Amino acid sequence: MKHFFFSFLCFSSIVSTAQIPDHIYKPNIHSITLTKAGDIYSYPVMSLNSGEQFELHFDDLDADVKSYYYTYLLCNADWSPSTLFTFDYIKGFQNVRISNYRTSSIAFTRYTHYQAVLPDRNCIPTRSGNYLLKVFIDGDTSKLVFAKRFLVVENKASIAAQIQQPFNARWFQTYQKVNVGVTLNSNINVFNQQDAKVVILQNYAWPNAIYLNRPNIFRGNYFEYNDEAATSFPAGKEWRWIDLRSLRLMSDRMQRLDKNGNMTDVFVKPDGERQQQPYIYYRDLDGIFTIETLDNVNPYWQGDYARVHFSYFPPGNRPYEGKGVYLYGELTNYTPDDSSKMIFNTDRGAYEKTLFLKQGYYNYSYVTVPDKPTGEYFSFENTEGNYWGTENAYMVLVYYRAFGSRADELIAFTTLNSIFQRSGF
Repeated sequence: MKHFFFSFLCFSSIVSTAQIPDHIYKPNIHSITLTKAGDIYSYPVMSLNSGEQFELHFDDLDADVKSYYYTYLLCNADWSPSTLFTFDYIKGFQNVRISNYRTSSIAFTRYTHYQAVLPDRNCIPTRSGNYLLKVFIDGDTSKLVFAKRFLVVENKASIAAQIQQPFNARWFQTYQKVNVGVTLNSNINVFNQQDAKVVILQNYAWPNAIYLNRPNIFRGNYFEYNDEAATSFPAGKEWRWIDLRSLRLMSDRMQRLDKNGNMTDVFVKPDGERQQQPYIYYRDLDGIFTIETLDNVNPYWQGDYARVHFSYFPPGNRPYEGKGVYLYGELTNYTPDDSSKMIFNTDRGAYEKTLFLKQGYYNYSYVTVPDKPTGEYFSFENTEGNYWGTENAYMVLVYYRAFGSRADELIAFTTLNSIFQRSGF
């Protein structure tokens, strides 16, 4: 029995560590959104025991009916799985079947739309922290379909945060600095300056999040992080966009709208580099996408799909040496990989990429990534340029692990805007 239990723990650990946040494991799954209930523009974060709920939507392009289930996986601040058992952080059933689904109608593309409101009253997170929503088939967790992040916060600290223009001459015109001060509640026992961890996100993107384990000022229950070498982000510029809310009429960024039988092709107006262009402010969605329509139909099970063709013309119509160009934003999970990499067309002198997208409104940018690892995740420098006054959305998260605890708690959360929370604005 002891040998079996040890083997089970080892197997569980292997399975848990294999989970990749915000990742789709099956090619038939499209248009995943997880937001606060009733707010399609929100990030999925909720207060512990608050009764708040999320809405989950996704499409199965196999257009059949499958038995999808979901569960939660508690993770630490760095998204490594915690060592707790599921019954330590889930109250009720460990797996819940998604019973609300509907086959598409009107749309040329056939699919089955699934949706759920969670947490279900029979499956509730009981601890604060980082969570992965795991969706799988037939109640078998090894048949994982996709994993999506969400946050549960228990307020035990206060955050004071502000955006500043960096003092460093190299970053003065191109970066944004985030100053953070954290005051833990008096009932939290702090033994050293690494008991609290701070994570800063720019435009909801986890792959380039900043993790701060050591404050610059530590005094009792007060932690301050103000080292601009550690808390500064490239500012980028306002996001580009494509409006697919109607596939009957062309929107402002469409160059051509072709309907070939049961398939629609949208050709986005060619994009060029913006590094040398002056900064222009306009409202955007800070990198996310929404599923919505202007055609007076339900966007979730009547919205259609289209092949959307992007093209980016580099300076001189020549490819970047030693670098690849990628489509970047929530539409590609903020991840430069094979699914978002653009291919250079020598005949046109342009990078090209086609994505299969549902009707909605999409923000995107272009980034470059070195072909050989250099420690740089990606860069806006060659494609978009950076301007320190760009409007960006930031999230600041504070984690705490009590002495002897086996998981990080999320004890504070706040959002701020680079314009409205800017020093001196």
